[in-house]
Amino acid sequence: MTSVRNKSVDVLKMHRLREEGNKFLQKVVATDETWIQDFEPELKSQSSEWRGKVSPRSKKFKRAQLNVKQMMIFAYDCKGVIMTDRVPSGTTVTAAYYCQFLQKLRCKMHANRPDLLENGVLILHDNARPHIVKAVRELLGRYSWEVLPHPTYSPDMSSPDFDLFPKLKINMRGVRFSMLEDLSASFTRCVRQLNCSTDLMGIMDLPKRWDAVIRQKGDYTEGL
Repeated sequence: MTSVRNKSVDVLKMHRLREEGNKFLQKVVATDETWIQDFEPELKSQSSEWRGKVSPRSKKFKRAQLNVKQMMIFAYDCKGVIMTDRVPSGTTVTAAYYCQFLQKLRCKMHANRPDLLENGVLILHDNARPHIVKAVRELLGRYSWEVLPHPTYSPDMSSPDFDLFPKLKINMRGVRFSMLEDLSASFTRCVRQLNCSTDLMGIMDLPKRWDAVIRQKGDYTEGL
């Protein structure tokens, strides 16, 4: 990918980080949507195996995709996943739906992250239309939640894309789910396991990605 971005946005973020320290990152709440589906193929590293020089290669069969999938919205911070929401089948995430999600998220924060609300929330989401329309901007304004600038088409700068979603799906790869209920239950277990671990470091790792964009003059970064 060769998209070039305005590095001045990341310069401003790094300046705020120097001014506020880790308190700046501790206010970041990243939100995003992803599909979970009946079968996620294993990564090459998962499916690799030791073979002798004359050992035959294992045969891999292409699996037909079933119509078992679920779109989910997530919100997480440096402490872990705050909230998940299952989008009803046959619908999509509209501006109205996203507003409802943010309202529920605020209630969830009152219960589980009151310090976050007191210190101020920095929302990190991409530039998908449901995230940036007037109704969403007005709602965030009423909550006094600031939006952290995010370059268009930048999954390398989105902590859900490079941190949360890959780690949630890794243990589900290579497993076949025939029912939506089983798929959802497995995903819920993965969320709980991640919240009990210290593996979710994507938000605290954002500064090194911002710094990479600055050093590479806006070029897309990969493999950090």
